[in-house]
Amino acid sequence: MFKTSDFRKNLKLEIDGKPFVIVDFQHTNPGKGSAFVKAKLKNLETGQLLEKTYKSGVDTFAKPDLDEREMEFTYADGDGYNFMDQKTFESININHDVVGDAKNFMQESMRVDVLFYNERPISIELPNFVQLRVSETDPGLKGDTASGGLKKAILETGLQVNVPLFIKVGELLKIDTRSSDYVERVKE
Repeated sequence: MFKTSDFRKNLKLEIDGKPFVIVDFQHTNPGKGSAFVKAKLKNLETGQLLEKTYKSGVDTFAKPDLDEREMEFTYADGDGYNFMDQKTFESININHDVVGDAKNFMQESMRVDVLFYNERPISIELPNFVQLRVSETDPGLKGDTASGGLKKAILETGLQVNVPLFIKVGELLKIDTRSSDYVERVKE
């Protein structure tokens, strides 16, 4: 059980049967009345942000049944995305809703962290950077290497990003998974 005195950023707790993480909190002790804690919480299943106020030292919270496992993405099919646990070699299927936008960065054999709540997958944590190959883009023009212009490129996973004009089809790029931005060209 957690109390409001245990609050800290990234603390995971269960409220009304749902897993939450504390994004931010502020302990307030007014001159009149009892102390309270204002917390900004993020629902780990839906991503919804809530702001709640709790009485300091009175309210208690359960510890959620969370488990994070390293898994390898094996393949996608009509039912969802298939992952293999790196310790037990057990294969599981995760539906499209849970995977969400992570599908734009996932390649076969890629290792990701899957967060389970009550033995049910609820989210996927990608590495900060991935390397993806350009599958479609307009051809670069001679002399466009330093102009600073951008063009659209479609990567092997279907992700569309803005890249410098000198990028060609087949090149390997480093992409930031947090912002979906081009970082640099990877030397092979």
